[in-house]
Amino acid sequence: MTPLVTAAVLLAAVTHASWNAIAHRITDKLVGFTLISGGGLLIGLALAPFVAFPAGPAWPYLFASACVHIVYMALLMTSFRLGDFGQAYPIARGSAPLVVTVLAAVFAHEVPGGWAAAGIAVSCVGLTGVSLWGLRGHRPAWAAIGAALATGLSIAVYTVIDGMGVRAAHSPLGYIAWLMAVQGVVIPAYMYARVRGGTVRQLRPYAALGLLGAALSVAAYALVLWAQTRAALAPVAALRESSIIVGAAIGALFFKERFGAPRIAAAGLLVVGIGLMLHAG
Repeated sequence: MTPLVTAAVLLAAVTHASWNAIAHRITDKLVGFTLISGGGLLIGLALAPFVAFPAGPAWPYLFASACVHIVYMALLMTSFRLGDFGQAYPIARGSAPLVVTVLAAVFAHEVPGGWAAAGIAVSCVGLTGVSLWGLRGHRPAWAAIGAALATGLSIAVYTVIDGMGVRAAHSPLGYIAWLMAVQGVVIPAYMYARVRGGTVRQLRPYAALGLLGAALSVAAYALVLWAQTRAALAPVAALRESSIIVGAAIGALFFKERFGAPRIAAAGLLVVGIGLMLHAG
């Protein structure tokens, strides 16, 4: 993995943690995810005329990914509703990289070499440390943990689908634009069906915050998709989940959740893992 790809994925990690924090900050999760999904739809439609249309072989991946992303959004909403941000976010993100490694080996025929495998393993240990620290001092909320783990599985599935799809598309920006446009319809339509005439009234107080979250979400995933055209899927997935460290810091600063020495140690392991993956590149 080159330094440029590494920098892009780390920037994606920061923007990803930020939009997730915004989604958690909006009390009504359906309102928050309606704004983020609807904003992504608008951004995708605005971008589509100015970028290359995805090649034909990419469309089955794109539609499959849109379906999985909708499931992911529903599970993430449930995770944020049931658990703390500092618990749900790390578990959801930290459980994904090892699954991506297995799926990428099976479906994309990408078996990591020694240095990359070591980097992924060390990074996952660090990510797991952050996740488990989120449970410290609290009785485990098993429903929230289950939802977060299911979210992590959906993340792994769409990561591999999109990694293969964006390569077939020959246009990362075209792929992300149409992915946002296709998947962005469902949650706003669901909210409209539930609320009808009160939709705008409920959305208005959070519109600016939600649209900021949408812009951060699109930027984060566009960077990841571009990186997936330049590097193997598993190292990109492991590195992207450094967003957990950012999320833990956001939880400490804005949601008054503890960070603590164990999370600092876990962050150190993540840095070592990144170094090993860079050595592999």
